[in-house]
Amino acid sequence: MTRKLDSTDWRIVKELMADGSLTNVALAGKVGLSAPPCLRRVRALEEAGVITGYTAIVDEQALGFDLTAFAMVGLHNQSEADLRTFENRILGWPIVREAFMLSGETDYILKCVARDLPSFQTFILKELTAVPNVASVKTTLAIRRAKLAPGVPVAPE
Repeated sequence: MTRKLDSTDWRIVKELMADGSLTNVALAGKVGLSAPPCLRRVRALEEAGVITGYTAIVDEQALGFDLTAFAMVGLHNQSEADLRTFENRILGWPIVREAFMLSGETDYILKCVARDLPSFQTFILKELTAVPNVASVKTTLAIRRAKLAPGVPVAPE
């Protein structure tokens, strides 16, 4: 992003992070603008790459995905080419919902969402550990989610 956000931009971002389905008129009312300048600001935030898209947040369990787990992956080699190859492999795994390259002992952490434990085990044994550059995988199962806050922290006004 090349431009600095003012307080109105931050209010727009905060409201859209809370409810991305707001109409422009409703958003304008919440941030204290009329609809046309609000829409211009939203479009400017999109063009600047601050707002990169809109999505629905779903309840995994309501859709039959009862297991959330994390896989900590260590690689044999960490050259840029090897990292890119692994990241490209990650992109093809629907079970992996988020992935982060880390510093320290673990090279990557993968957040996985599966229908059940056998589905997750199959992914680990047949997909993840089958990748030639994977040296180690440690997994942990989530018991429950204590917080979900997509986006970035925005201080209350």
